[in-house]
Amino acid sequence: MTPPSTATPSEIAGLVRCSAVFLPADPPRTGTVAFWHPDGPPAASAGRAGSLTVVVREGSGTADRTVPALLLPVREALPVLTRARAAAAHPAAAYWGSVAVLALQLTARGRLLPGLTATDHDAWRAGPLTPEDRRRVTALAAAMPPEARAVPLPGTDPVLLPEAEPLVRAFLDAVADGLPRTPAAALAAGGPAFAAPEPRRMPEHRSWAAEIAAGHDAGVKLSLRIEVTGPAGPADDDTAAAPGLRAVLQVHSLADPSLVADAAAVWTGADPVLRLSPRARMDALLTLRRAARAWPALEPLLSAAVPDAVDLADEEVTELLGPATAALEAAGVRVHWPRALARPLTARAVVGADGDGPADRPGSGPSLLSADALLRFDWRFALGDQRLTAADLDRLAEAARPVVRLRDQWVVIDPEAVRRARDRSRTEHRISPVEALGVALTGRAETPDGPVEVEVTGRLAALRDRIARPEDTDRRPVAQPAALAATLRDYQLRGLDWLDRMTSLGLGGCLADDMGLGKTITLIALHLHRQTLPEAAGPTLVVCPASLLGNWQREIERFAPGTPVRRYHGPGRSLSGLADGAFVLTTYGTMRLDAARLAGAGPWGLLVADEAQHVKNPFSATAKELRTIGAKARVALSGTPVENNLTELWAILDWTTPGLLGTLGAFRRRYAQHIEGGAGDPAVARRLTSLVAPFLLRRRKSDPGIAPELPPKTETDRAVALTAEQATLYEAVVRESLAEISGADAMARRGLIVKLLTSLKQICNHPAQYLKEDRPRITGRSGKLELLDELLDTLLAEDAGTLVFTQYVRMAEILRQHLADRGVPTLFLHGGTPVARRDAMVRSFQEGEAPVFLLSLKAAGTGLNLTRAEHVVHYDRWWNPAVEDQATDRAYRIGQTRPVQVHRLIAEGTVEDRIAALLERKRELADAVLGAGEAALTELSDAELAELVQLTGSVR
Repeated sequence: MTPPSTATPSEIAGLVRCSAVFLPADPPRTGTVAFWHPDGPPAASAGRAGSLTVVVREGSGTADRTVPALLLPVREALPVLTRARAAAAHPAAAYWGSVAVLALQLTARGRLLPGLTATDHDAWRAGPLTPEDRRRVTALAAAMPPEARAVPLPGTDPVLLPEAEPLVRAFLDAVADGLPRTPAAALAAGGPAFAAPEPRRMPEHRSWAAEIAAGHDAGVKLSLRIEVTGPAGPADDDTAAAPGLRAVLQVHSLADPSLVADAAAVWTGADPVLRLSPRARMDALLTLRRAARAWPALEPLLSAAVPDAVDLADEEVTELLGPATAALEAAGVRVHWPRALARPLTARAVVGADGDGPADRPGSGPSLLSADALLRFDWRFALGDQRLTAADLDRLAEAARPVVRLRDQWVVIDPEAVRRARDRSRTEHRISPVEALGVALTGRAETPDGPVEVEVTGRLAALRDRIARPEDTDRRPVAQPAALAATLRDYQLRGLDWLDRMTSLGLGGCLADDMGLGKTITLIALHLHRQTLPEAAGPTLVVCPASLLGNWQREIERFAPGTPVRRYHGPGRSLSGLADGAFVLTTYGTMRLDAARLAGAGPWGLLVADEAQHVKNPFSATAKELRTIGAKARVALSGTPVENNLTELWAILDWTTPGLLGTLGAFRRRYAQHIEGGAGDPAVARRLTSLVAPFLLRRRKSDPGIAPELPPKTETDRAVALTAEQATLYEAVVRESLAEISGADAMARRGLIVKLLTSLKQICNHPAQYLKEDRPRITGRSGKLELLDELLDTLLAEDAGTLVFTQYVRMAEILRQHLADRGVPTLFLHGGTPVARRDAMVRSFQEGEAPVFLLSLKAAGTGLNLTRAEHVVHYDRWWNPAVEDQATDRAYRIGQTRPVQVHRLIAEGTVEDRIAALLERKRELADAVLGAGEAALTELSDAELAELVQLTGSVR
């Protein structure tokens, strides 16, 4: 429940190494935490700079010193302090981090009391504290280092420091006063003042505040014990009178919760153990007065010489079964019912299909989930462990009394709850199959009267087990397709089996593996497997970012040779003559324009949304159009299914499996508001997990069994098309340069070829680099840059460190400017970087202060240890692969504990593409050619050179 800080991760890392001092204020929430360091002021934007007078050790004594400091409000300082407990932090910051954890724990437990400060301002404070809480406060105070209270008390001579325990208490109150400033707080405190962050003076509430403080700080608390009075008739006698009930006041010791006695015995001194001091007796009476205000039935106890008990009328018993108990507990008085009489009325829903049997028949899943299959939603009610029939509910409702006889037993029950249960049981309700499946997975249904538990029967229960607990079924896993030209890893085989299980049932899913774990090859394997099933076969439509079209085509041609692949993109795109088992690749932009044509070509055997976070906004035109395309099954691929909020998860899963999560409004009410707000609700989070887990397969590289060996290195060539501007420049340079080269002598020819190759690589990087623009427009001009953005969006969401190598300092400067415009922190190391600055950059990156490190290949290709990086991006290709390998080894080296992903960006259809193909197809020739670098390429004939540099790829 730590609130967000406006400080960046790098600023937080700097602050934890500073000394920290808490400065109390009135009201407590306006207190601040001052961070200072003897070597200079902390650098951070989240706060206000100032100065601080502190007492420091000097020689064998102490001295006052005024130091620059950064002052953060307590609420914003909490993330820094809690981080200090787990980092190499200053002892004072680590100490206040421990106190902050206690403060947050007390707040999470609801240990909050409303009241007024010494200046009559509204304030919450931490309390009431249990004996264990008080012991922790005392222990923390005893452990306070001198630096944690180094600010002297004003006007003291000799100088005095604040006492430790009051300072700890003041910090706990500051946290308690600052966090619960919400509308719910106003309800708990009885007024809006305690919800607003602005201080409000309320001197007229001084007596009320004193009463609250006295009641909760006293050494006793009160409770009510409900007991039976008077003999009841025999349980089997229909004419027997109902027993009477009364509420007996009890007193409990806060110091020793095991001590409890009737108030009458305590008041008269008859109890030999629990005795009250005059102050404690007055505090108990104040608590009783508050309880009587909450429930007027207790008013006779206030006028009694000895507060003993009150006999309860039927209407008072009904009140106590309803809202009165909650009001009493808010006043600090609990209610205890006799087990023999009071048994809760519980409701449970039973969900299943008409004529449902228990067997999981083959093929039952899709028929059960068909659009016209409605499932019954019946009610079952029970009192304690006794199930109630419709006749029981009728009898209880007709009695209209809180104490009634049921099956020869007397019970206490709220008549209004009985009437609601009877009305519910008489209403027939049916729900859709997907809604029923969601209910079956969570074991809970939402109703107008609140959530109820659910019992699932028959084929619905079998379907739930089949998707939620597949290991308990006898279904054989899917084998790797024979047509796949690769060997899948174990986790990829499990992913294939999961995808087949979900899609064969007519359900969708989101494969959310980390980047580099092979989502693409797993999907290709699924396509090949489905072509062997008559009911599932058909073409697969893949919708992806434009920067990934080339990569998809390459992977399909590599791993599914012979499978037709068609790009539906650019001018002249067509779907005519489409083979049944083909792949069709299109972009989100083209899909949005041609959704009707794509929908008319269906239904597709499989519809795939790659990088599905592109449709995370359900109201966008892209997301809306994607929903109009029909398919036998839908699969989303995304390494970051949730980037900012849970609405994004809803958008993806409501596309793959419509209706599973309900409407967006209902999803926000049931899940998002409880999980995303404040401390979050773990119970709600667990329910959401049980609901979405079968439909979302998430594996990380760090998961056990995914990469058990010494971290592997995975290398991927990522092809991307040139933009129209790049293609125009590329073709012009090729045309002009080849004409010039053809007429040059041998010496000049070599220089012209090197110039040509350099120019073409710069154009592939970004037109602004080749044109040497001083103030370039960066976005929208380079396919490579767009692909880099796609990669970094995923990697930043994973909090992964990334190295980006380029052989051109100018290109790195363009990247730095672009990422700065996007708000991405970067470091930039090149040949002109001084050695001291170079070492500082390495330390900064290793400590996580910036997620992206831009490096010049020559300057940073050797000699650096950057093992925090999990990803290495080669923005442009070096002719010698050994140089690239050395650069990659800055991350992939001794000390690296995580898998390393290497991404080589290649402009499709260009000289870069042909060099990459040369490396792939003819390694022995590549060793000869690339070992000599560009020099070997200068010896190519004019025809060979023309073939090498000719532009043949598609244009964006």
